[in-house]
Amino acid sequence: MSETITIRGFVATEITSSTTPGGVATASFRLGSTTRRFDRESKTWGDGHTNWFTVQGYRNLAGTLGCSIRKGQPVIVVGKLKIRTWEKEGRVYHSTIIDAEAVGHDLAFGSANFIRTASRPALSLVEQPQSPEDGPVVDPDLDEPEDREDGHPEEHGVAAVVIEDNDGGLASLDLETGELSEV
Repeated sequence: MSETITIRGFVATEITSSTTPGGVATASFRLGSTTRRFDRESKTWGDGHTNWFTVQGYRNLAGTLGCSIRKGQPVIVVGKLKIRTWEKEGRVYHSTIIDAEAVGHDLAFGSANFIRTASRPALSLVEQPQSPEDGPVVDPDLDEPEDREDGHPEEHGVAAVVIEDNDGGLASLDLETGELSEV
């Protein structure tokens, strides 16, 4: 059995990380998913049955799981459900494993702050080389705006701060507003 499922639950164990013999990073944790039911007679919510899963992540997901997820936190997991069965000493055992494609905090219970990661830094600051056709060169002795004659430093060819993404594309970064624009 191998189906894609989405499960909400709470992280029940610390994240354990390892590497396969082939060098692939892995991380796993146990997830408890408990149903909640409203009892109309007592007008209270109560916990139902808890299903337990082992969640496994590979490669980049494995690296970010260890940095992002902690025991006790509410999460949502999307992945392939695998039920493994084996026999030992005449008893049949079962385990439910989710090969995770995505794991994230359940924002119904709190807030989170997303930070993009990649195999190399997603964003890196690089200086854009200045060429004669870019405009006039800035006099290094006039490093303060009030030292310039007209008070508009952007018109004097100040070297722009440029962001390089994973694909090698460049975008200009406005340091005041944080907005990106094509280079």
